[in-house]
Amino acid sequence: MIQDYDNLRNNMVHMQLEARDISHQPTLEAMRKVERHLFVPSQYQRRAYEDNPLPIGYNQTISQPYIVASMTQLLEPNKDDCVLEIGTGSGYQAAVLAEIVKEVYTIEIVKDLGERTKKLMHTLGYNNVTVIIGDGYKGFEAKAPFDAIIVTAASKEIPPPLIKQLKEGGKMIIPVGSPSEVQTLILLQKRNGKITKTKLIQVRFVPLTRSRENKNS
Repeated sequence: MIQDYDNLRNNMVHMQLEARDISHQPTLEAMRKVERHLFVPSQYQRRAYEDNPLPIGYNQTISQPYIVASMTQLLEPNKDDCVLEIGTGSGYQAAVLAEIVKEVYTIEIVKDLGERTKKLMHTLGYNNVTVIIGDGYKGFEAKAPFDAIIVTAASKEIPPPLIKQLKEGGKMIIPVGSPSEVQTLILLQKRNGKITKTKLIQVRFVPLTRSRENKNS
């Protein structure tokens, strides 16, 4: 059966996002535009607009639409922003951000997954997304500071390099806690060189993994 993905996507935005607490118009417009079914394996495409995470291979998942929208809204991204994402996955969150901001740098530690997503971004014409294969814990100092940083994998701590690479006035959102337990989504803001932290909702994310040579650094 041929799926009407446009209709499913519009229903997703209306029923899962607008009906809850997502009101940031750029986020809603991006979620209406980005075709989530293109970011999941073919066997899951018919379920792409359900309010659930889905497997994308390599023991990774694509977050549920509401979480993607909520994290994006919390960052309050602007059209001139440069954003760093840690945990590229299939690229869905990066694509949503790319519809709103000027530039997205996204880091994926799983090489094959990162290369696959890099090709997908090129195919879909997201020329303002740069996929980097590497250890996201260290951030991407070459393009720092960033207006916003979004971490889409759970970390036991907030990586100090990411705090350092956040621009004055910038925001970072990250799930913090043990990968084996429920984590807490935390919003950080840098003001006058100081960091304020706000605890938000309970979430579940795959763990933020590190390259072997950097685990002890």
